Amino acid sequence: MKPVNKSRRNFIKSAALATATATIGATTNSNAREKVEPKDTWYGMLYDSTRCVGCKACMSACKEANGLPPELDKDKIHDAPLDLSVYTRNIIKLYKEGDKHAYIKRQCMHCVDPSCVSVCPVGAMKKDPETGVVYVDDSCLGCRYCQMACPFDIPKFEWNAAIPKRISKCDMCWYTNLKEGKQPACCEVCPNEAIIFGKRNELLEEAKNRIKENPGRYVPRVYGESEVGGTGVLYLAGIDFEKLGLPKLPMIAPPQVSEGVQHTVYKGFIAPVALFGTVLALNVRNRKKREKEGKDE
Repeated sequence: MKPVNKSRRNFIKSAALATATATIGATTNSNAREKVEPKDTWYGMLYDSTRCVGCKACMSACKEANGLPPELDKDKIHDAPLDLSVYTRNIIKLYKEGDKHAYIKRQCMHCVDPSCVSVCPVGAMKKDPETGVVYVDDSCLGCRYCQMACPFDIPKFEWNAAIPKRISKCDMCWYTNLKEGKQPACCEVCPNEAIIFGKRNELLEEAKNRIKENPGRYVPRVYGESEVGGTGVLYLAGIDFEKLGLPKLPMIAPPQVSEGVQHTVYKGFIAPVALFGTVLALNVRNRKKREKEGKDE
């Protein structure tokens, strides 16, 4: 086996270092872009796990309002989805540990600064500037970037279709109820007001009042107040949120960092030019080496 030329190896290392230095230099001094603050007009939901009785009326109402088919059990009798899917936009799950149990509702969190909207290449994923609702329109290509970007693993893809394209998630009944002045279907039917609808700032205040007025009943914080920059869906619970399946996340919104880096790195094509220059230098050097070897032979 022909040994690797040491000078060539050193050149490659130097070229790679130069590219990395150019890229890092472009991003080191960049700051995360300005934080998105929720507007007073933005809607939200408050889910109180201690009030939920697990009746799943919210799941049935959601499917009826949005025309979603049931996901039948093995006996093909009951609608029994195991998790969120393209046909199930919200789901009630049971947490049980010894003699303790609690329910948790999972759905789109309607982030204040949503990652799914940030990464969508065609702008199909949108956040309405007036209501704060995050929804997907018919221009969706099914690329699934939103799935990879979502810190809560919410958007679901139409895997079982012959020609899959669709991405589905909770949109607070954007196309059905909200535009007609109604509240989301899940909030309308909840018998115990475990999930309520309203302006996000008012719901946050309500959640904090419940914690203050009921010491010992709740974990002393509102999940969604600050996680990933804040979410439109807020949670109260009597059991640790992580045990209920809500992930522990940083307080800064991912797009706040990623967009700042992208805009800096690609400003003036710094990184692409540096990379192209490295590849070009390698090609020129290799061609000269081959020409020299040919003459020697």
